Amino acid sequence: MAEDINELAENAEHGHEGGMGSVTITMAFLAVLVAIVALLSHRTHTEEILLQTKASDQWAYYQAKDIRRRSYELFIDETSVFALQNNPKAEEIKAKYEKELDRYKDQLKDASAEATKLEDEVHLLERRTNRYDLGEVLLEAALVICSITLLTRNKAFWYVGVIGGLTGVIIAAMGFLVK
Repeated sequence: MAEDINELAENAEHGHEGGMGSVTITMAFLAVLVAIVALLSHRTHTEEILLQTKASDQWAYYQAKDIRRRSYELFIDETSVFALQNNPKAEEIKAKYEKELDRYKDQLKDASAEATKLEDEVHLLERRTNRYDLGEVLLEAALVICSITLLTRNKAFWYVGVIGGLTGVIIAAMGFLVK
């Protein structure tokens, strides 16, 4: 145990002497940012899928109402074409189904509006998720580029990694601004 602690202290001192302390801190910071942006991305993807399912359900509801409405239209057409024995009763039934037809037309408008609204929300989440995904990729690339600095001892890689990390953070933050 004491050997391990001494070894860690020696490695930390050696890393500090080599001027790589700032690189390792940057890498740790980038790793945390990658985790945060990945979590945002995954949650937004999940929300997008759930809303897409709701939109699909709403369109199915719309189709069911439209099928019912078309059935009523067909019934009204049939009562107009075929000769019925009790014509006043047939007119009463026809009027009833015409009322139903009007009710279904209103319900179709509402169902269509709701489904379209849900689809718009899905598209918004899709755009937001694209920003998070791109930000995550840039942060991961920045982390890898910074790690090359430890291997080569060339600080140019660290500078490129920091710039890539900042770009990734900016793009991921733009996901919050998508409207």
